[in-house]
Amino acid sequence: MFTSRLKVTLSLVLAVLAIFMLPATTFSESSFAATCVSKACINVFTQDGQIVIEGKRGADRVKNPTPSLKPLPKKTTATKPMPVTPQPKSTYVKPWVPYKHKLTPIVKKRTTRSSSLNDRLVKLLPIGKIAYQPARSALIKVPMIFWCDLPSLFSTKVSIVGEVIDVAMRPAFVWSFGDGGFYVTTSSGAPYPKGGISHTYRNPGQYVVILIATWGGTWTFDGASRAITGEIRQTSISRVTVSRAPTVITR
Repeated sequence: MFTSRLKVTLSLVLAVLAIFMLPATTFSESSFAATCVSKACINVFTQDGQIVIEGKRGADRVKNPTPSLKPLPKKTTATKPMPVTPQPKSTYVKPWVPYKHKLTPIVKKRTTRSSSLNDRLVKLLPIGKIAYQPARSALIKVPMIFWCDLPSLFSTKVSIVGEVIDVAMRPAFVWSFGDGGFYVTTSSGAPYPKGGISHTYRNPGQYVVILIATWGGTWTFDGASRAITGEIRQTSISRVTVSRAPTVITR
């Protein structure tokens, strides 16, 4: 009796250990973010620097159409047959008339293609360019103003498989000014007098300015908002020349 209980206990322990030793289930990028309702399955993610929207008709629309109600059979009441009196046979013969065959025209039925059950759309984000002031004759120890022409919000409305999807993306910026200085912000900046992003160079020379914009956002479907899987990074590069201030000789 004790040996049998020990065997059962050992088998349960080994089963639990085997479950924990199984590799974790991994989901693909598209399957993990998919959201399915009775109307459709929608998935929004990023791929190769683009926003990808995938849609598939729901099973309720394709496999389970609304059944049509059949009318109930009408109740009939049995009636007694009427007595039939025999009629005398007639000797009249109907004259023969040749039969005229009527030709019925052949009408071709029109066939309409059904809409696709699956669909895939791709949306591109705007690419920003670096701008700065002063555009020429930049001087050391004088702040330079930087900005880019990217919007602070990119929103679009997409119609796919009969459903409307709202997509909203916002960028975050990392500026590298080429002399070791960095600046992180969520603002795209603006020219003078608003400004917002500035940098001061201490030594003359040519500097490579790099702007990295990282996009992330949400998508809304069926009244619920969800995060877009993945992110999109865009890189913009510009070169600025900084000169030494002219020497002014005073007496």
